[in-house]
Amino acid sequence: MIPPFAYVRARSIDEAVALLARPESRPAAGATDLIGCLRDEVFTAKAVVSLGGIEAMTGIAETADGGLRIGALTSLTTIVKHALVAGRYPALAQAAASVASPQLRNQGTLGGNLCQRPRCWFFRGGYDCARKAGDTCYAMQGDNRYHCVFGGSTCLIVHPSDTATALTALDAIVSIAGPKGTRSVPIQQFFVLPEKDMTHENVLAPGELVTTISLPAPRAGLVSVYRKARARASWDFALAACAAAITIEQGKVTAARIVLGAAAPIPWRVEGAERMLIGRRLDEPTRARVAAAALNGATPLEHNAYKVAMLRGVVSEALGSIG
Repeated sequence: MIPPFAYVRARSIDEAVALLARPESRPAAGATDLIGCLRDEVFTAKAVVSLGGIEAMTGIAETADGGLRIGALTSLTTIVKHALVAGRYPALAQAAASVASPQLRNQGTLGGNLCQRPRCWFFRGGYDCARKAGDTCYAMQGDNRYHCVFGGSTCLIVHPSDTATALTALDAIVSIAGPKGTRSVPIQQFFVLPEKDMTHENVLAPGELVTTISLPAPRAGLVSVYRKARARASWDFALAACAAAITIEQGKVTAARIVLGAAAPIPWRVEGAERMLIGRRLDEPTRARVAAAALNGATPLEHNAYKVAMLRGVVSEALGSIG
């Protein structure tokens, strides 16, 4: 049973910011995660602020330098079907297409997908866990089969967003509006590890909201891909995922981004593995070495050692689809 709350429709970004600055006000875009969080008592809401009528936060537009500007309220289905996204940034189109079911992709938004809360069953369940200001991460001693192998420290969640993994590989910029004005944050600085902030997954302050996500113009020779392993092929959250954005000139790699999904509390970039690609051809021996290096430093938990091999496999598959 969801406790009662006020429902307000914001007509502009400024109005939304003013409404969200009030205590226990929550934004609603597609609301596909919001309703579940309220039902599961992940948080409470005195007011829900609908963003759906803010036209400035919707749509996909080409920028003057050949990049793309995507409104945070743009549906995942729109992203999947957009010719410029599919043509220039296939990793993002593939990631968006892998989210949930067609019905949820029709409703869900890009901004909402980036800002969704963790799926950890202790966090979503009736546990006073560390991420809800308690003093214990129950996954450390409990059923942790879906939890992280990198970056966990005092909280072992994995970030649930497919699009976040792809956008990190593509060096996206997140635009944010709030009571103190607007700011732009590189996506690698948007998400935060538990050791920095135990109770938040990103840098949004009270009253702030994501308004747009911008992608730089693709470099000549850039190829990108997203690969995901999940328990159910029809729809499910990732057990392991990889986004790769590789620039190839004259048959050799000149730039590389490899980002793991469902591996850490944030999209997890593996820079050591990236460096191994530079100056090399993307042949099978190179792919195998890089896939193995991508899991250097992984620390599996009692019940999720399978993730190491699975993540290695999706890295290999992603690079193989490029090479």
